[in-house]
Amino acid sequence: MLRVAVVGSGPSGCYTAQSLVQLDPGVRVDVLDRLPCPYGLVRYGVAPDHEKIKSLQNNLRAVLEHERVRFLGGVEAGPGGVPVARLRELYHAVVYCMGAATDRRLGIPGEDLPGSWSATQFVAWYSAHPDAVDGGFLRDARSAVVIGVGNVAVDVTRMLARGLADLSPTDMPQAALSALAASGVTEIHMVGRRGPSQARFTTKELRKLGTLPGTEVTVDPAELAPDPGYRDPSALPAPQRRNVEALRGWAEAPPAAARRRIRLRFFLRPVELLAERDHVRAVRFERTAPDGQGGVRGTGRYEDIEAQLVLRSVGYRGVPLEGLPFDARTGTVPNLAGRVLREGVVAPGEYVAGWIKRGPTGVIGTNRPCAKETATSVLEDAHLLERKTVPDDALTALRAEGAHPVEWRGWQSIERAEAELGASLGRGVVKIPDWRSLLNAAHGGAP
Repeated sequence: MLRVAVVGSGPSGCYTAQSLVQLDPGVRVDVLDRLPCPYGLVRYGVAPDHEKIKSLQNNLRAVLEHERVRFLGGVEAGPGGVPVARLRELYHAVVYCMGAATDRRLGIPGEDLPGSWSATQFVAWYSAHPDAVDGGFLRDARSAVVIGVGNVAVDVTRMLARGLADLSPTDMPQAALSALAASGVTEIHMVGRRGPSQARFTTKELRKLGTLPGTEVTVDPAELAPDPGYRDPSALPAPQRRNVEALRGWAEAPPAAARRRIRLRFFLRPVELLAERDHVRAVRFERTAPDGQGGVRGTGRYEDIEAQLVLRSVGYRGVPLEGLPFDARTGTVPNLAGRVLREGVVAPGEYVAGWIKRGPTGVIGTNRPCAKETATSVLEDAHLLERKTVPDDALTALRAEGAHPVEWRGWQSIERAEAELGASLGRGVVKIPDWRSLLNAAHGGAP
């Protein structure tokens, strides 16, 4: 029987496990995760008001409850946990599905000023990730700038404009809910360096901004006009054409009275974050223009936008795992159809799937074919992999070496504790935000 470890319990890890057990009735899979909770970015990266997307947890749950799949939370691969080499000794094959764990940087002066955060840090905070810091994101903030025009940028913009009535029914941790409900942010600028036809957000997510109570969405027609795709959208792909149509509607709408205002800005490139008393006070942008080749060029004209809070959302990047090869240029593990390549040669028994395999592209569903390709590679190699002798039960070996895995019943204990916490607060399920409480709940204690 082929024994496989899948490192990471997000969509790519769960879909890999699913493909393995569906394609071969003789495979057993341990899904390992550093966190005691499964589901990866579906739990910790999807905005709490995205109920439909968060319902994907039900699909992932079905995978992890399969009779030949076992969830082992609280098990870290690499330094400080189980070394990569040791995992290879415990399993016939190891599939790494770690995602892209860090943010791309702007590379401009002032980027690390207090008040400037990556969108990932902000999302982790309101999603109750146990590694998140409560940095007082909203303290004394009246105006916020979100740099980026993808779906994550739309998510954090929407969260900044949400009120207590909108967020209370979600599973957002209580501290984040209270802070957002008391927020003094009334002006939110979401800014892109290119034009509206090149924005990465989807129309469905974009249009949600226009449904927020007490919030006006504005777009300056002059910032849309330089985009050839805006002037004549007929040649654009359908998704970009729908984006342009939504933006055109806001640009042509008359002003409205509202407590909060979201300003969608285009053709502005950040060049510096400006400080006052060692805290960000504004972002300096250079006006850009189309260069005729799909990019933009600087114009030498500048504009400062006031902000006491800056959220940077310009993409993700994979990070190396000690013991695995890594391509620093692409932020991925070199691979051939999911098989890890060491100095250009396939390393039997080592595989990757998800963002660490292909880079941070696509939506959740993109992970399905990616995972299936990797699972197929594993099974094609099975005749070689099964020659290796591995322990009858890796869990026993992991415990003997000091690991304390949280099994599925431990995760179910966390779920019960989160339901109890929500009931005590007069809400639905409320996520537990810290390591100590999660682990205590996993072992049957009160959160």
